Amino acid sequence: MSDLRVEGLRKSYGPHAPPVLDGLDLTVPSGALAAVLGPSGCGKTTLLRIIAGFLRADAGGVTVGGRVLAGPGVHLPPERRRIGIVPQEGALFPHLSVARNVAFGLSGVDRTARRRRTEEMLELVGLAGYGGRMPHELSGGQQQRIALARALAPRPALVLLDEPFNALDSALRAGVRADVRTALRLSGATAVLVTHDQQEALSTADLVAVVREGRVVQCDTPQRVYARPADPWVAGFVGDAVLLPATAHSGGTARTALGTIPLTTDPGTETETRATATATGTVLLRPEQLELTDPTSATVGGTVTDVRFYGHDAMVTVTVDGLDHPVDIRAAGPLAVRPGERTGIRVRGNGVLHP
Repeated sequence: MSDLRVEGLRKSYGPHAPPVLDGLDLTVPSGALAAVLGPSGCGKTTLLRIIAGFLRADAGGVTVGGRVLAGPGVHLPPERRRIGIVPQEGALFPHLSVARNVAFGLSGVDRTARRRRTEEMLELVGLAGYGGRMPHELSGGQQQRIALARALAPRPALVLLDEPFNALDSALRAGVRADVRTALRLSGATAVLVTHDQQEALSTADLVAVVREGRVVQCDTPQRVYARPADPWVAGFVGDAVLLPATAHSGGTARTALGTIPLTTDPGTETETRATATATGTVLLRPEQLELTDPTSATVGGTVTDVRFYGHDAMVTVTVDGLDHPVDIRAAGPLAVRPGERTGIRVRGNGVLHP
């Protein structure tokens, strides 16, 4: 077992500085890939450095597979933690071949076993036969995969990935992400990916931990974080959000500027919502839940102010009658509407109410 448990982690850079981590808790099951997602300055990198052993926490603890790495009176040095690290730009040793880079952490292993393990890792990341090359002969994506192979070679209990795809261009990024995810799953390693890219977190991870001001405000599957965000801030940070002032009623619906919308509620909160006669709050919808319709027959309408075409779909901004801010609608192309034209709007599916 190599599950990660972070409990009550606190860290400040100076006695009078505000806390960077403020009682952060995080649990990653054995073999899972968790993405730690948050804006710049929220504490993501500090968390990673404390788990790796490069920083001491002011309070709290870190445990991997039941082994205490950091806690009251305990601070194991990085080399004793059995943690592999994939930094932002690979950081391969330029004077060593690919094979020697991968084998770098295999000290104390005989030559035959070291060569066998190196070949296994190169095959795992899809670069078998590249052992004799030098780092400068590789593309950026290949260098990142070699960095992953180097991190996995000593069979670490945990792998930490510090925004490893930032330096790659957009054409490479998606493919390398998929390769890294596949390699991690085949190895069975527990991994933590630090990122500020929402799409990267949702498409790559088994769990997404959203961090705000030094705390995890929500940790769940990507599907649930997207569909059931903990609050409007998480909703707006993780994907595009349509937030509507609303009045909820006991029948499980809410009245908004886009009409009456059925509400999705979690078990345990449904009874409370239905029992309340009325409650005000904010209803969350995603842009793909809104549909453009014929304005002459629609009960809700507005004026198109912007159309942004992305190929596979388009984002249409509409100023809605009776709403003081525009809404974004994700629609499949080709589109018949243009800025300045009237359109109707229909809501599909349920909304999530945040009181």
